[in-house]
Amino acid sequence: MTEILATATAVAPIATAVVEAVKKSGVIPKSFLPIAALVVGILLGLAAAPVFGVSLLHSGWSGGIAGLSATGLFELGKKSKESADEKKHIKQLEEGH
Repeated sequence: MTEILATATAVAPIATAVVEAVKKSGVIPKSFLPIAALVVGILLGLAAAPVFGVSLLHSGWSGGIAGLSATGLFELGKKSKESADEKKHIKQLEEGH
């Protein structure tokens, strides 16, 4: 279990960057991004197996976790930014009145 989490932690930033690049390119419809993130994560996890010295099963699982978390991390960051912008706008409106 520790190996899975350690590998997922290492693969997650790379998976996030790749998924974001795919999203911005518009190659895949937004509705399929979670599936694409899962596939990207699994492939990155499998590629990382020799680096971490874990089995392909462990690295595939960790990559899948990293890929799915990549989608969630991006959406969380996006919503946090939108929330901050909205709060700033509300504060400006309150100060104007």
